[in-house]
Amino acid sequence: MMTWRIGTVISTGRSWQGARELEVTLDRPLPGHGAAPGDDVGGDGTAGPVTVRALAYTDLVGDPRPGDALLLNVSALARGLGTGGYALVVGPAATATHLPPDPAPGPGHLVKARYTPLQTMVLGVDEQESPHHATLADADTLDGMPVVVADLHSALPAIIAGIRHAAGTSATTLKIAYIMTDGGALPAAFSRTIAALRDADWLTTCITVGQAFGGDLEAVTVHTGLLAARHVARCDIAVIAQGPGNLGTGTRWGYSGVAAGEAVNAAATLDGRPVASLRVSGADPRDRHLGISHHSLTAYTRVALAPADIPVPTPTTDVENLPTWGNPLTQRLRAQAQTLTAPTGTPRHTLVDIPADTTLLDTLRTSPAGLRTMGRTLDDDPASFVTAAVAGIHAHHLTTPHDTTPDTTTQPA
Repeated sequence: MMTWRIGTVISTGRSWQGARELEVTLDRPLPGHGAAPGDDVGGDGTAGPVTVRALAYTDLVGDPRPGDALLLNVSALARGLGTGGYALVVGPAATATHLPPDPAPGPGHLVKARYTPLQTMVLGVDEQESPHHATLADADTLDGMPVVVADLHSALPAIIAGIRHAAGTSATTLKIAYIMTDGGALPAAFSRTIAALRDADWLTTCITVGQAFGGDLEAVTVHTGLLAARHVARCDIAVIAQGPGNLGTGTRWGYSGVAAGEAVNAAATLDGRPVASLRVSGADPRDRHLGISHHSLTAYTRVALAPADIPVPTPTTDVENLPTWGNPLTQRLRAQAQTLTAPTGTPRHTLVDIPADTTLLDTLRTSPAGLRTMGRTLDDDPASFVTAAVAGIHAHHLTTPHDTTPDTTTQPA
């Protein structure tokens, strides 16, 4: 079910490719929240705020201006869900004065966010009308390209930081693709991380697959997204993870991140080199996420049917002595990692020890995208980001020279 409000734009805020933040006043308060200073409080004392942040996907609904009345979906905001903290603009509430123009006639028949009010039609990199269709029609191999798989979007900047740390002075020549799956946010524009990494030239291309949309390239499946990363974008390394936000029910299987195991299978099927990044925490209060999260253990032992390399950080004393790390966490992590290679596990993955010292932390701090996972920063939970980074380090170790002749065809925006 959906919770709707009419909102009037007070001011506009930050913008990035495909999105703009707004401050809006709602026609009536949000339900179900304890009152805070400035809230419009009803007789039961539970009414929520009347001024909230909103997000407009400008390619879909236009670029609202102060004074515009908007129709807003506030369902997640009303329930107090943390991801984003936005009311989402569905469209103008009355007179449409700032809608985007009709798209110019052109190719493309892939419909994403299908059969929702905001379904969008895009040109798929692999569809018949694409100039890259001939390249991908019979493409069937990644030629050994390393593919780092992670279950959380927040791992993306740390993985790329690890790649660049290993590359050193040659980092600027590396081409890295991010393949965004549809387990979290569907619009790529929701991610300020993608925008920041792209703007800093840390990321070569974003490829949105499945129901996700808004990437530099659009693909139908993880498989065609990987093949496009290799044969169209000519990338050296690919990273696969869901978009921002994820769905979890506190059960073994009810979590969108189990798709990380399926991504391992896709990379292996296409002759890539799967590198399974572990979700690790030294600060999470939930035991099932302390050390290696049970989500990683489930995805890589029960869902992945192909073997992968699993990098495990070997911290120096300086790193191990950081707050929330310590020797007990190191020992727990290593003991859990051994279960990924046990005979009862399918498949038997290969653990790879990767040294982690303070210079890696220094590289992580240079990330143009903020490092934050489950509300915790690098200083709050260094093990989380260091473990993601060592996956990037190992992926760089696996890179091999390949044909860098550019694909001379172009795909219309």
